[in-house]
Amino acid sequence: MTGRARAEMTDGEAAEMLAGARRMQLATINPDGTPHLVTMFYVMRAGKIAFWTYRASQKARNLARDPRLTCLVEDGEDYFELRGVQVCGVVRAFDDPATVADIGRAIAGGLAGSAGAPVDDYVARAARKRVAYVVEPQRLITWDHRKLLAAS
Repeated sequence: MTGRARAEMTDGEAAEMLAGARRMQLATINPDGTPHLVTMFYVMRAGKIAFWTYRASQKARNLARDPRLTCLVEDGEDYFELRGVQVCGVVRAFDDPATVADIGRAIAGGLAGSAGAPVDDYVARAARKRVAYVVEPQRLITWDHRKLLAAS
């Protein structure tokens, strides 16, 4: 078995890592074909990555033009601690206020120290200017370098 195959996560391990994280690197495609890469907070909805952003943001404009993206959730400081889940896919956009607010509330409510009326007020105001997305995965790439030492 190759090192690459030994380092792959099971579907359950990948799902657990995605469910346990809050931030991801999000890559969309700029009009000139270059990647636009940003860090985003996200939540899982029915096993899929969901996030929100301002309608006027570069990533929103990119996704309106081309719904393809790549999301990366990674962890580890040393080589033999590195692990990650890369999700390549397309997004479904939601601009109805209820869905946008629901996703925004889940993201904001999960942040440390965020709860109650101030967060609800913020989400209600921000949702009017935002769009929400759910990632439809087409390809999943995983690695867990901790398995490389265990397999030796």
